[in-house]
Amino acid sequence: MGTSPVLDNVTSTRQFRSVDLFKIIAVQLIVLHHLAFYGPMSDQVELVAPALIAWLDDYARIAVQVFLVTGGFLAARSLSPSGTPGIARPWRTIGRRYLKLVPPFLVATLLTVAASALASLWMTHASISATPTITQLAAHALLLHGVLGYASVSAGAWYVAIDFQLYALMTLLLWVSGALATRRSVPWMLPALVVLMSSLSLLVVNRDAAWDDWAPYFFGSYGLGAMAWWARDLRRSPATAKWLLGAILLPATIALMIDFRSRIAVAVVLACALVLINRSNTGEAWNHHRGLNWIDQLGKRSYSVFLIHFPVCLLVNAWFSHFVPAEPLWQGLGMLTAWISSLLAGAMFHQWIELPLSQLSRAGGRQTRTAPVTR
Repeated sequence: MGTSPVLDNVTSTRQFRSVDLFKIIAVQLIVLHHLAFYGPMSDQVELVAPALIAWLDDYARIAVQVFLVTGGFLAARSLSPSGTPGIARPWRTIGRRYLKLVPPFLVATLLTVAASALASLWMTHASISATPTITQLAAHALLLHGVLGYASVSAGAWYVAIDFQLYALMTLLLWVSGALATRRSVPWMLPALVVLMSSLSLLVVNRDAAWDDWAPYFFGSYGLGAMAWWARDLRRSPATAKWLLGAILLPATIALMIDFRSRIAVAVVLACALVLINRSNTGEAWNHHRGLNWIDQLGKRSYSVFLIHFPVCLLVNAWFSHFVPAEPLWQGLGMLTAWISSLLAGAMFHQWIELPLSQLSRAGGRQTRTAPVTR
């Protein structure tokens, strides 16, 4: 099934450690961004380090572009490694994606509800969500909370829904391209559709924030990642790789000339970096160097850290707010504690929640495919 940077592990005989490394850095930035944005510990730290807190608040969130670009990169790797059109069972593929994302997401959502209830005993703060209704939780379970206008229970909930939408859209583009190319071989059909959809996103949709609950708003960056996967293929000639790299640069450059957005600039740079690293000897060296195995291990835990960091940070914020002096040094120690605790909690969540649920989902999928038809 398909993969996504923060939402999946890069597991294959050939590791793409550049993707894992970007993913690890991005997750750390998102944790720190939420610590800076939500407070109240950061309110005290801001008194002595205003530039740091302001940067984490305003710019660290751009790390989401890493998730989007590498998400498209890994989705293309899984769904159509060579960029050829067509997929046999798109709905089953989308269903497997849903079963991979949602069970650990729901566990993390319920843990966030519990953490909010506990944190409310120690502090009153805007970061504490109200107790969700049954319909709100149901919307989360269906990954429709943003679309239906429900407030997210956790800070990262919106991205899980968007990732699912993007993966589903890529799968449908693969299916449509196969339908259009049924009568003759048109190997460029899928990349052409991805470039078209990505360009539409970059030039039009991404400039209107009213679309930010829907996949087309983010598909520009996601599509750049998919093109980066196809361009990095060493079996392609240098000329073909240059054409694919041009398909990344041309629409993105025009979009930035029309309306410069730093998030899109980051996405373009990252997509190009993925092409260059993975077509070079450097990428091969990274992928096979045993001393870099720690990247693989941390990369595997990224989704769990992403899911569980918000309730952990919420509890640490509440505890330090209630029991520790409201002084910058003490509250700065609290931010460091929350960061480290998020990493440790992510490791435990990965081992005890994400992996077992993933195994159950795969087992259920195999049973469904092999179950006899009864009348």
